[in-house]
Amino acid sequence: MILVFGSSGQVATELRERLPDAVFLGRKQADLATGADICQTIEEAKPDAIINAAAYTAVDKAEDEEHLALKVNADAPRMMAQSAARLDIPLVHISTDYVFDGAGDEPFATDGKTGPLGAYGRTKLAGEKAIVDIAPNHVILRTSWVFSAHGANFLKTMLRLSETRDRLTIVADQVGGPTPASAIAEACETIASVLKDDPSKTGTYHFAGAPDVSWADFAREIFRQAGRKVSVEDIPTTAFPTPAKRPLNSRLDCRSLSAFGLERPDWKAGVADTLAKLGETA
Repeated sequence: MILVFGSSGQVATELRERLPDAVFLGRKQADLATGADICQTIEEAKPDAIINAAAYTAVDKAEDEEHLALKVNADAPRMMAQSAARLDIPLVHISTDYVFDGAGDEPFATDGKTGPLGAYGRTKLAGEKAIVDIAPNHVILRTSWVFSAHGANFLKTMLRLSETRDRLTIVADQVGGPTPASAIAEACETIASVLKDDPSKTGTYHFAGAPDVSWADFAREIFRQAGRKVSVEDIPTTAFPTPAKRPLNSRLDCRSLSAFGLERPDWKAGVADTLAKLGETA
């Protein structure tokens, strides 16, 4: 049995479809903000593996709530790692490109120098470090620009805006790999299964959609596939200030995924699948 932290988020929702026999822990069953009973819940369940698909992901809000974000993104994963170590089971933990500073234009290697620009990235990095220090059998899976038919994400925001707008200004100097939540869920399932038999694959991996693209060009492809007549004007990040700084370069080097027989997913195909689920195909 796999124990999944997270219940209604994008990846957790996709995991529900893939893992009908897994146990999912939402906020009511495990409040990561308080950390109450996390270890007890895991050790009483005696799972074969843990997947942590829960996180504090409000990037801008985290600037004012870093203490809360730290509890969810670092303290809770630390407890998961402690229980995983005691039970001798694998822990798969989803992390983010925000642990990097976004400098340059080359993909960040898994062992590349980290340097978060804001509170969200700092708390996610703290969670990574806790897991590395405690859990001997783990995978930290960094990903980027997650989208799906569920929850709030860029694709759904673009569709909503296109209902009332025929022209949008979109940031064009941030580049990364949009990643379907369904592909992340599949990767987590595969990794957890492999780790059970081969703990030597423990480590940090990157998983992001291909090819890398700007937010503006991502939006253009969404509108093209959805048949929306919306023109997109490129703007720099400086023209769209936010409380938290975003990395300009979110490219991730995903070559090490071959250890699990995984490849970067085609995000354009992911857009098509998501639009079909939403009934939005052109």
